[in-house]
Amino acid sequence: MDVYGLLGNPVEHSLSPPMHEAAYAELGIDARYVTFEPDADAGARAVESAATLGIAGLNVTIPFKQQVLEAVDPTPLAERIGAVNTVDFSTSPPTGYNTDAAGVVRSFTHHGVELTGEAVVVGAGGAGRAVAFALADEGLTVHIANRTEAKAHDLAAAVAASHPAGESGAQGHGLDALSALVPEADLLVNATSVGMEEDRSPVPADALHADIAVLDAVYSPIETRLLADAAAAGATTIDGAWMLLFQGVEAFERWTGRDAPVDEMNEALRTRV
Repeated sequence: MDVYGLLGNPVEHSLSPPMHEAAYAELGIDARYVTFEPDADAGARAVESAATLGIAGLNVTIPFKQQVLEAVDPTPLAERIGAVNTVDFSTSPPTGYNTDAAGVVRSFTHHGVELTGEAVVVGAGGAGRAVAFALADEGLTVHIANRTEAKAHDLAAAVAASHPAGESGAQGHGLDALSALVPEADLLVNATSVGMEEDRSPVPADALHADIAVLDAVYSPIETRLLADAAAAGATTIDGAWMLLFQGVEAFERWTGRDAPVDEMNEALRTRV
């Protein structure tokens, strides 16, 4: 039996175990998915221990996505983003992936959204980094808006530096630029936690429009204030459970080499959000 798991602190409320175990059951794979919660500074040591124990694969969440970089061979994308959320132990050293990036792209394409034009990403933290690099790699011009404007500029510079000379790739802004950026944007992603704990949106409602596709990485609640405002404006809306699903789908496919049973994983996830 293969053992996969999630490395994080805390992990008790994770939705990954039922999602992955639904996939194993559907495909008849003899495997289990468990959670590991080491001390907050022990991410790299936990990966090394998992390799010794014969763990087949790990997902990685807060606060370990940066720590585990020193214990894996990161893919070029994971290295550029500066974070690993999936570890494959079939190689030596283990390979570190960032499937959050693929989760963003697959969420949009699943909903028939064309990945062209200009995107606005709210937030320059871990999720924002993955989103910004993913969308820039798809050829979009990415505008990053962040409460601390200097962080947005730093991320924009990193994204631009990873693309061919002459391509701007990304630009940084403060949050006050959203009222001007969003009306001109084709895609919008909220990569902050705004909307999780209270009924508010990081984006002015009157800036939203019918020709924009809006993805909110927050999945609890499943319909945030941002998504409600976007729906009222006639926009295409994508809730955060889709991003959670597709980063998990990407990890499953990396580990097993098999097509993931997306419908069954989605059902297992949505019965719990």
